[in-house]
Amino acid sequence: MMRPDAPLAFDAVLLAGPTASGKSAAALALAERIGGAIINADSMQIYRELATLSAAPGSDDRVRRPHHLFGHVGVLEAYSVGRYVQEAGAALTHVRAEGHVPIFCGGTGLYFTALVDGIADIPQVPPRIRTAVAKAREELGPARFHAELVRRDPASAGLNPADTQRTLRAMEVLEASGAPLSYWQSRPAPAVLAGLRLQRFVLSPPRAELYRRIDARFLHMLEEGALEEARALADLDPGLPASKALGLRPLKDYLAGRSTLPEAVVRAQTATRNYAKRQLTWFRQRMADWNWVDDGNIILIDSPSDT
Repeated sequence: MMRPDAPLAFDAVLLAGPTASGKSAAALALAERIGGAIINADSMQIYRELATLSAAPGSDDRVRRPHHLFGHVGVLEAYSVGRYVQEAGAALTHVRAEGHVPIFCGGTGLYFTALVDGIADIPQVPPRIRTAVAKAREELGPARFHAELVRRDPASAGLNPADTQRTLRAMEVLEASGAPLSYWQSRPAPAVLAGLRLQRFVLSPPRAELYRRIDARFLHMLEEGALEEARALADLDPGLPASKALGLRPLKDYLAGRSTLPEAVVRAQTATRNYAKRQLTWFRQRMADWNWVDDGNIILIDSPSDT
């Protein structure tokens, strides 16, 4: 365990965990102990219009310690991992310049992978190309669209023609850059956290307790305005990343008269529990060597696990 008066033996802390595991509270408590600033690593908490449904830190928490990359993106933006890496790098530089300890906190495993291992520097796709590619798929149909993609990019043959998101992404990159997605994926950019001494944690409460928190938190979200958020996003394009926010679709169905509110609540809670299972599977497969804790008591050690 760290001595309170000892110099820090690390440069940054990574705190991952499934939804409703208590990450935000644990990160805030840790930030107050070590003079930290919290940098978001959750793909939904970036959206300003989803503050309630994404359980983003509230204004009271943000007053207690600095928070970065929360609620700074509009739901109409097609945010990407590549953009996150760029913004996380800038936030890291700012936090360290301010003399704070960076604490990356969130539940998006791909963000942590990008921070630690790097990710392909794929060129941005202009909106006009994204629109044109989507139109082409609609006109050709999934099978013919996939066949055309494979003709131009044989490495994409393994994609399922019915996988709208991945086939569109592969064609968009090809159209925008002139090179297949596999070309860019084989050239990862340097990791944001390369060369830094890291403390890495996965917060994993007992399964029954996690599910209890998930169910209770959604009811609290309703009290805090989740229905109003869903109503404001009634016309959100289902192809946009923000439309995948947990609980959004069931609440929109209720508002459109396609279900009752109790039915929507059960669907949202069930979907969230299933999502937490998938998160934990990712963490076990990719973060097995991280420090796993079953409560919010993050105990830092004198020597970090790696650099």
